[in-house]
Amino acid sequence: METGLRFMTQKLSNSIQNIPNKRLSVQVSLTGLSFLVTNSSRSEVLLFSEKTYNKARTPEELLLDIASFVRNDLGNVETVEAVKVIYSNTEYALVPSTLFDESKASDYLKFNSKILVNDYIAWDEVQNRELHVVYVPYVNVNNYLYETFGGFEYFHLASVMLNLIPSGNRFSETSEVFIYVDRSSFQMVIQRNGELQLCNAYPYSTPEDFMYYVLFCFEQLELNPDSVKVNLLGMITKNDPLFEIAYTYIRNIDFMETTNQDLLIEDVLPHERVLLKSI
Repeated sequence: METGLRFMTQKLSNSIQNIPNKRLSVQVSLTGLSFLVTNSSRSEVLLFSEKTYNKARTPEELLLDIASFVRNDLGNVETVEAVKVIYSNTEYALVPSTLFDESKASDYLKFNSKILVNDYIAWDEVQNRELHVVYVPYVNVNNYLYETFGGFEYFHLASVMLNLIPSGNRFSETSEVFIYVDRSSFQMVIQRNGELQLCNAYPYSTPEDFMYYVLFCFEQLELNPDSVKVNLLGMITKNDPLFEIAYTYIRNIDFMETTNQDLLIEDVLPHERVLLKSI
């Protein structure tokens, strides 16, 4: 069932249930959940917890684990002052803000994603890129969080990533690549001259799958793997087979530097959960 056990770090006491003014950040994908609880100033980690699965779960199954975490680990919901959620899935599309029409939101998705008639369509505005990210959140999860905590915020992982990484220098001729590695998919952003060339998600099961998609994108955009700068973030380390195969083909590769050094999670490198810490 589970490939990884839930683990928790940096608890300030035997229980955080009655610590006031907590903030909860959750990253949701069909192959895993990550929970981060911080104090109100977001200067200290109170609890980090994670679950991974060896096969994709349904949104209904995910909700059971989310509710279990809230009930057993978070405790008194009255002590939670803010909740933010990142949805990590491949059902999304980027639309220039000048062309975005919310009445046609489903049309932006139906050509490259499998959506159902009753799917709820959401969108994030990425102001510094003049883009809208249109996507499908999990309505049952949203309903539960609203009923439990009241108002909360949610975003697509692509939106958080685009807001986090620098938009680039419009006068630079150099392309730069950012790859966020998730449990069974990865997001890749490529930009040049301060303009976005690519933002897309790709599934993978093996390191070879991962490398195939990366090199295919390089070929399409005429990027030289011997010289282009590649920044890695997310669930990847130097001992990971993904890094080993990437370094075989890409010479200028490293982990993205992060600015938020305050939220330190024990046994987790800064770049690994950088999106979760950024919301």
